[in-house]
Amino acid sequence: MKLTLRIWRQRSSGDKGGLVDYRVEVSPDASFLEMLDVLNERLAGAGEEPIAFDHDCREGICGACSLVIDGAPHGPEQATTTCQLHMRKFSDGDTITVEPWRAKAFPVIKDLMVDRSAFDRIIQAGGYITAPAGTAPEAHSIPVPKPDADFAFQAAECIGCGACVAACPNGSAMLFTAAKVTHLGLLPQGQPERYSRVVDMVEAHDESGFGGCTNTGECTLACPKEIPQDVIGRLNHDFLRAARKPR
Repeated sequence: MKLTLRIWRQRSSGDKGGLVDYRVEVSPDASFLEMLDVLNERLAGAGEEPIAFDHDCREGICGACSLVIDGAPHGPEQATTTCQLHMRKFSDGDTITVEPWRAKAFPVIKDLMVDRSAFDRIIQAGGYITAPAGTAPEAHSIPVPKPDADFAFQAAECIGCGACVAACPNGSAMLFTAAKVTHLGLLPQGQPERYSRVVDMVEAHDESGFGGCTNTGECTLACPKEIPQDVIGRLNHDFLRAARKPR
């Protein structure tokens, strides 16, 4: 396949960036990141600066591969991460535009890499429990209703990639925050901090520069783990209850 890549290049957060066109020839069986590897090898061999982009496991687990491809986080018609997107999804001769996440809370570090430490601050604000967990308990020793366990597990699948933020017209990270609040708040071990957790994590969310949630639903559509919008409703429920409780 012969493709034209229109890639965002930006030397640092303080510099003005822009789109640069590259021509690349790659197998349709290659992944999107392997295609970028091929381009970077060619650039390095020619003495040019390789394109900076995030990646780690390349197995759809870590969420590091944060790219907006043709205007869609992780790629158009894509229900998984960028590393699991293969070039056979495109056609020979296509022009593909590749950009970083676009959000105030995710400043560009270089090229396609953004600083997602705002997510770390949200987790640090309340993504933990203080109940002594000890060793693994015997099965069914702590009764948890199956619907609660299933919903908690679904929320815990969030990998913190930031696609929800990139897709949201407000640059909100409420789906991420709500997933972290929900999976701990549904289980017995998470009850002691349930209401202080939601307040602290929402405060950290807002202080990091994320926008407010207006329930447009773009976050859920872009989420590679298909976290449901229901978790935001649960966060709002706990937040309103926490407002009535003394801190």
